[in-house]
Amino acid sequence: MPPRRSTLAPAVFYPAGGLILVFVLLGIFATDATAEVMSTLQSKVINGFGWYYVLIVAAFVIFAIYVGLSRFGDITLGKDEETPDFKLPVWFAMLFATGMGIGLVYYGVAEPLWHYTDPKPGVTGDDASIAGQAMGQTYLHWGVHAWAIYVVIGLALAYAIHRKGRPVSIRWALEPLLGEERVKGWLGNVIDVLAIFGTVFGVATSLGLGVLQLSAGLEYLGVAESTVALQMGLIAAITAVAALSVASGLERGIKWLSNGNMMLAGALVVTVLIMGSSLYVMREWVQSLGFYLQNVMQMTFDTLAFQGADGLAWESSWTIFYWGWWISWAPFVGLFIARISRGRTVREFVLGTLIVPMLVTTVWFSVFGGTALRQEMMEPGSMLDAETGAVNSDTAMFQLFETLPGGGAWLAVIAMILVVVFFVTSSDSGSFVVDMLANGGDQNPPLWSRLFWAILEGGVAAALLYAGGLATLQTASILTALPFSVVLVAMAVSVWKALDAEHKAIVRTERRLRRREFKQEVTEHVTEHVTEHVTEHVNTQLSEMTGQIPVVTDADSDGNGTSVAARRRGPRNWRRRAPGPETDTSG
Repeated sequence: MPPRRSTLAPAVFYPAGGLILVFVLLGIFATDATAEVMSTLQSKVINGFGWYYVLIVAAFVIFAIYVGLSRFGDITLGKDEETPDFKLPVWFAMLFATGMGIGLVYYGVAEPLWHYTDPKPGVTGDDASIAGQAMGQTYLHWGVHAWAIYVVIGLALAYAIHRKGRPVSIRWALEPLLGEERVKGWLGNVIDVLAIFGTVFGVATSLGLGVLQLSAGLEYLGVAESTVALQMGLIAAITAVAALSVASGLERGIKWLSNGNMMLAGALVVTVLIMGSSLYVMREWVQSLGFYLQNVMQMTFDTLAFQGADGLAWESSWTIFYWGWWISWAPFVGLFIARISRGRTVREFVLGTLIVPMLVTTVWFSVFGGTALRQEMMEPGSMLDAETGAVNSDTAMFQLFETLPGGGAWLAVIAMILVVVFFVTSSDSGSFVVDMLANGGDQNPPLWSRLFWAILEGGVAAALLYAGGLATLQTASILTALPFSVVLVAMAVSVWKALDAEHKAIVRTERRLRRREFKQEVTEHVTEHVTEHVTEHVNTQLSEMTGQIPVVTDADSDGNGTSVAARRRGPRNWRRRAPGPETDTSG
C-alpha cells in the first residue's frame, strides 16, 4: 500500500501552532507578566470595542433569521435532492454537545443566581421582578444570539463545502467576496491561522471552566482538595481521553460520545425536574420565555452607557465575555456543524440551528437556574457561598443538589461525569476541526496532527488557569474574538452574495423552462388547429372536384338567380355552360 500523501499546509500549521505554543510557555514560565498583559488588553478592548461586539452580534441575529425565512431557504447544502448524512435527532445531539455543553453545566445554576443576587446595573424592583429579569438576561446570553453567530459561519462553510465542492477550510467561505486567487494566497492563510487561534482559545476556555467545576465537585465529595495542582492533573487526564476519542474519528468516538452525553444530560434534567417543583419550573419557563421575547430587542442593544464604570465592568464580565466566547468558538462550531449538515436545506439548517438548541437551552436554565432561584427566594443565603456571601460558580450546582430530596452526592457524580464527557466532546471536536484547517481542508487529517492539537488545547487551558483562573479565561475569549469578528462579517456578505447569485440563476432557468413549455404548448395547439382546418379544406375541395355538390335551393341563390355555390365555383363553372346568343358566331 503506497504511503499516505501529506496534506499539511505549512503556511497555516506552523504559524498557528508556533504562536499558540509560545503563549503556553509564557503562561507557564512568565505567569505574572502574562496575567498583567491579559488584564491590560482586556480593559483596552472592552473600553474601545464593547459597543462593536453588541452591534455585530445583533446584526448576525437579523441576518440569520432573514436568510432562513427568505427565498434562499430551498437551496440544498449539497447536490440537488441529496439526503442528509445524519438523522435529525442525531444531528441535534451533535450540534448541541459540541456547541456549549460545558458552559451549560458550569453556568446552569450560577448565572441566574448571579443576576438575582447582584443585579445588572440599572435593574430595580421587587424580588420577583429581579428574578424574572435575571432569567431573561440569561436567555439572552445563551439563546438565539449565540447560535446566530454559528449560523453565519456554518452556513457559509456548508455552502462552500457541500454545494460548491470546496475544501473544508474557513478561507473558501470567502471565495464569492475575495475571489479564488486571493483565497488561495497569503490572505487565505491568515484567515485560517486566525480561525485556528480563535478555536484553540475558545475550546480552552470551556475546558478551563469544566476543570474548575470538576475540582470543586471533588472537594464537595471529600475526594480531594481543589488546588491548582489538582486542576492541572485533571486537564492532563481528560486531555488524554480526548486524544483517544479524536483518534477514533467522527463516525465513532465523537458521534457516540455526543449521543451518550445528550442522553445523560436529558436524564439529569428530568431527575432535577421531578425531584424539585416541576409545576413551578414549567410556569417559570413559560413566563421567562415571554419576558425574553418581549424585551429581547432592548436587551440586545443595551451597552449600559449611562451606568458609568459599573456598567462597563458588568458588560465585560457577562455580555461582552459571552459574545467574545461565542465568536472565538465560531470557527470550531461552524466548521463542525457544516461538516455534519450535508444534505440539509438552507431553511432547515438555519431554523434548526437557531430554534431547537435555543429551546433546549432555555429549558435547561429554567430547570436548574429557576429551581435555584426559588430556593434562594424561599431561604435567602442558602445558595450562596458561606465564606464570601456571594454566588460561587464552581460549587453552585452541587449546592442545589443538596437542597433536593434524596439528591446530593449521587447527582454530583452524574454532573461531574457530564462535565468530563462534555470536556472530551469539545476537545476532540475542536481538535478535529483545527486539524482539518491545518491540513488544507482534508476531512481525514493524519492521526499525529490530531493528537498534537488535542494536547495543545489542554496546554492552553492549563496556561490560562495557571495565569489567573476564570478572569484570564474570559479575557482570552474576548481578545481572540476581535480579529475573527471581521472575518465573520465578511462571511455574512460572502454567503449572501453566493446565495443571491444562485437564486437569480435558478429564477432565470425556471423562466427559460416556462418559456420553452409555453412555446411548446402554443406550437402543439396551433399545429392541431391548422391541421384540422387544412384537413377540412382539403376534404371540401376533393368533394367539389368529384361532383359531390350539394343541391342548391332557391334559398341558396342570390337575388339574380345565380346560386351561391355556382358563384363560389367561379369562372371554371362558366366555362362549362353552353354558348348563349351573345357568344354564337355561326350566323
